[in-house]
Amino acid sequence: MKKYLLIYLLLFVVVFVTGCEDRTDIAAPAAPSTGSANFTRFVAVGNSLTAGYQSSSLYQSAQEYSYAKLIADQVGAKFEYPAYSDPGTGGRLEVVSLTPFATASNPAKGVPLNLNYAAPYNNLGIPGAFLYDFLNAYDSTTCFTAAAGVRNPMFNLVLRNQGGTQLTQFLQLKAQSPTFVIFWLGNNDVLGYAASGGVAPITPQPLFSTFLKASFDSLASLGVPVVVGNLIDVTVTPLVTTVGGQLRQQGINAVFGVKGDGSVALLDLTQNLLTLNASAELAAGKGTSPSNPLSNNVVLDNAEIVAIKTAVGTYNAQIQAEAAARNFVYTDINAEFLKFAAATQSAAGGIVIDGLKFSVIYLTGGLFSLDGVHPSNQGAAVIANTFISSINAAYGASIPKINLATIPSGLPLKTGPISIKDIKAPEFKYIF
Repeated sequence: MKKYLLIYLLLFVVVFVTGCEDRTDIAAPAAPSTGSANFTRFVAVGNSLTAGYQSSSLYQSAQEYSYAKLIADQVGAKFEYPAYSDPGTGGRLEVVSLTPFATASNPAKGVPLNLNYAAPYNNLGIPGAFLYDFLNAYDSTTCFTAAAGVRNPMFNLVLRNQGGTQLTQFLQLKAQSPTFVIFWLGNNDVLGYAASGGVAPITPQPLFSTFLKASFDSLASLGVPVVVGNLIDVTVTPLVTTVGGQLRQQGINAVFGVKGDGSVALLDLTQNLLTLNASAELAAGKGTSPSNPLSNNVVLDNAEIVAIKTAVGTYNAQIQAEAAARNFVYTDINAEFLKFAAATQSAAGGIVIDGLKFSVIYLTGGLFSLDGVHPSNQGAAVIANTFISSINAAYGASIPKINLATIPSGLPLKTGPISIKDIKAPEFKYIF
């Protein structure tokens, strides 16, 4: 079923030129020095952001560009992950039309490629994992969302617990006797709320605090270097900024929608956000009157936006404090994306890196995949470079940054990976 993300009027799209060009003039990176960091047994723990999930699916041609795999490549570390052949685990969003621009969910699935790998994977990123899951979940029946009736099969894919074994992410991490760990969990504890228009709950602060302290204590027991990432403010991602921004471009500054308290109101699009799923409802005529408002689950009203930002700020402060108490290295991924968001609204329209301009605009900004919240290949490289900066500073290392111009966008086209040169149209000014 087609999911039209751009509504009412034609969206013309332009994306910067990527690795399709001849870049033979780019020098090879210097030989890395990892300083006091030992990547002999490097393990990354996290959720979809760590796994390399893109465009609503987990598939090999994106997994190859997960931030963790990119870091491993930079330091020459062996790095195994649960590869899944394209088009992945099902439901991958693919570009089906450029004029007008539209995407569709591909129902086809690939197959797991290395289920028989004899050890735990180096990439223990599990799409959909919550902070709770690190110490408690060992399959789809024991994960955080199972209590609400949602059994997440990604736990079975990554953890592969067969014959009654109960090895959680932590236990599989520990079994590898890691020499270096990146830990990045907690985003889903807020993201579910944002993606559902405030219907799914934010993990309550007391529970988040309990899960965080227990997770960090367990990591500290390993006695190895640990680098942690913080939560990204989802309110600056294309998942919730695109549809309202496009409406405002066309002079539509308010729509009718159901707020979190159940009331129907005329929503000022400078103060309220719409998820990408709102586009289908708008195309069906919803949002134009109080008798036919947008559904609550596609609207983030002002109070819900405040709740998200408050949770992200509170949880990030706690992550930083708990990391410092255990001598973990804290990496502010959120600050990096907020820089791109600020630059997007500036006269510059983004940040130029390695000759390419990046912003938080949907598709054309280059940082996000087609689902609007998971990073593209190049977005993953930005994250990898942010972690590399922290590692270099903390461990006296000189790991070279990834040249983003060498990383293909990888956006999936129905007939194959999209060629950025296929998209030629005037650039538009984005407002959010």
